[in-house]
Amino acid sequence: MFSSTRLKSGLNALMLTTALLASSIVTAQAATEASNMHESWNTLLNQNVVAINNGHSTAVDYASMKKQYSELKVYLDTLSVVTQSEFDSWEKSKQLAFLINAYNAWTVDLIVTNYPGIDSIKDLGSFFSSPWSKKFVSLLGEKRSLDNLEHDLIRGAVDSEGKAVYPDHRIHFAVNCASIGCPALREEAYTADKLEQQLEEQTVRFLADSTRNFAKGDTLSVSSIFKWYRVDFEKGYKNTDTLEQFMLQYSAELNLTPDQQKALTNGKMDIEFLDYDWDLNAQH
Repeated sequence: MFSSTRLKSGLNALMLTTALLASSIVTAQAATEASNMHESWNTLLNQNVVAINNGHSTAVDYASMKKQYSELKVYLDTLSVVTQSEFDSWEKSKQLAFLINAYNAWTVDLIVTNYPGIDSIKDLGSFFSSPWSKKFVSLLGEKRSLDNLEHDLIRGAVDSEGKAVYPDHRIHFAVNCASIGCPALREEAYTADKLEQQLEEQTVRFLADSTRNFAKGDTLSVSSIFKWYRVDFEKGYKNTDTLEQFMLQYSAELNLTPDQQKALTNGKMDIEFLDYDWDLNAQH
């Protein structure tokens, strides 16, 4: 017969094994849920966003997206249940992918809940309030606006030392304002493991669009994005302390001649900012 001591030891071992197994299952489930968090959004984008303008831009089938609104709502609800403490435990690339996806998905939500009947996202604002100041985004325990999401949680986020949490200026080619003048709404969701590649591809596809960024003689004409957010391109990220230095990193995409590159380097090339097209980026 087993002694009571040996029996108790066996039971303790069984309980420990069971606890470890349960813990591993929970950990595996958490990892799976994290990797699949943006999968439904990825599917919606795959199905409803198409490349146009030689791949430099995209158009959104808002009519179809509206028919799939229940799926969009489920995705938004998935984002809404993420707590601040859970978010804070993530690596920065996962945080940034989450915030970019959230901004883009809630922008689409704003459009489809008012579609059709609008020609521009600006139609959803008023004299006293812009569409970006409306608090309809339930994220990280608060009711937020798109402005709050972009300017406070992404652009304005700082750590305990006052340093930018996400200093990457390429985020401006990833967040989408549902307008023709805006960089493309990417046809897939952003993910932590692909974020670097995705941000660079978005930057290249936008800068290479000669309808929105081009050089002629001693003048470089670029999107107004570079006027509104110039300070972000001059904060030293990837050794770009001036807008000119940023542009020089993409000389090939901008089709700059050697003489134009030299002029830009020496501060002898004018930079002008083009009018922004706020028409809806809808597929027709």
